[in-house]
Amino acid sequence: MRTTALLLLATALPLSAQTGPATPPVNDRPNPYTTVEGWAKLPNGRTWGSTSAVAIDNDGKSVWVAERCGANSCAQSSLPSVLKFDANGNLVKSFGGGMIMSPHGIHVDRDNNIWVVDCSCTGGVAPIDPNAPPPPPRGHQIVKFSPDGKVLMTLGKAGGGRDTAFFWQPNAVITAANGDIYVAEGHSSRAGATARVLVFDRNGTLKKTWGSWGKGDGQLDQPHALAFDSRGRLFIADRGNDRLLIVNPSTFEVLDTWYQFSRISGLWIDKNDVLYAADSESGSVNPPHGAWKRGIRIGSARTGQVTAFIPDPAPNPPSTSSAEGVAVDAAGNIYGAEVGDRALKRYVKK
Repeated sequence: MRTTALLLLATALPLSAQTGPATPPVNDRPNPYTTVEGWAKLPNGRTWGSTSAVAIDNDGKSVWVAERCGANSCAQSSLPSVLKFDANGNLVKSFGGGMIMSPHGIHVDRDNNIWVVDCSCTGGVAPIDPNAPPPPPRGHQIVKFSPDGKVLMTLGKAGGGRDTAFFWQPNAVITAANGDIYVAEGHSSRAGATARVLVFDRNGTLKKTWGSWGKGDGQLDQPHALAFDSRGRLFIADRGNDRLLIVNPSTFEVLDTWYQFSRISGLWIDKNDVLYAADSESGSVNPPHGAWKRGIRIGSARTGQVTAFIPDPAPNPPSTSSAEGVAVDAAGNIYGAEVGDRALKRYVKK
């Protein structure tokens, strides 16, 4: 990391950005966006499955999605789960059939390679024939694909692992400028669950792990999404603790803790340090957090100020969640990947 970036990492945020667990609900910001449904076109006969994985191609306009094969799991499907749509919503590429059980996160690196996180957090693989031998272990891995779908690397043991092995229900992956790979692991919110961030070098060798399950300082509960800002700081969506941790990516020193973006499932920071935080659970999946409304909060990764709020387009039952994954193209269009409503929605400036 450059010296300038290291100096900026140590720079304290203004007091206006300091908040705590008692932060009043931020539900009243203006919504400058119009919701566009049905933008991405699937092949005839195919319907959307649950999806929380959406990212933007390096061309700034094409959209990558990993969806769960028309259901909430690909365990019994051979459909390709990794899809690329052009700027008009036309499907131009698909791959990964039979490889990913439960796609949860997706990341496009600087070389336009596609990283897909298989959380396997929607149940195991059951053989169709109860008398058949059990299938080989699958899931709990991260797969790096070339833009054409060639497997370049896998991280994690098929079927999962805990403690010194990995992974168990990974949620998100992101790569740093030096090629290091950061993985957020742990989808359970129960005491004693796995909850940590792992760092690998560009070749997949483990360098460091940080965090454990809990509610205190230096602890995590469902670390659900990751993003870097322009200063090289790592933002961790600590969903189960309703907070956003900002850390030094080398030492994991916690530089700041923000609560004003609420219960974050998906996270995106653009080149101008505009922060987009998808809250998919407040008031529904997580009723105790009911004073907050679910939706996408938009603000500054520099100051922490929330400037806009896109409320969930379907806030009432039977919907269970709004956008869980979020990505933003070069033109500023927002894409929300939904688990509950099984959709990819597009949000454009009014």
